Amino acid sequence: MLAKDVKQKLIKEYKVNPNDTGSVSVQVAILTERINGLINHFDTHKKDNHSRRGLINMVNKRKKLINYLKDKDSKQYSELVSRLGLRK
Repeated sequence: MLAKDVKQKLIKEYKVNPNDTGSVSVQVAILTERINGLINHFDTHKKDNHSRRGLINMVNKRKKLINYLKDKDSKQYSELVSRLGLRK
């Protein structure tokens, strides 16, 4: 789980309009932060297969959201991917 202040910072940074809390950009940013945290977790807990399943689910959900954004707004998609450092 993300700390409340980290989540608020991500929402503020990636929001599309002033009242935005759940747009695709915000959801992808939050999922990316959680995925990065779990990747660090697996450096020390290599056999934690239960958490690995959750990681795979989060990666799949992020992929679906990114593909949706790519179809809807390619400009916002390319900006988000470059800001998050995805798809090298």
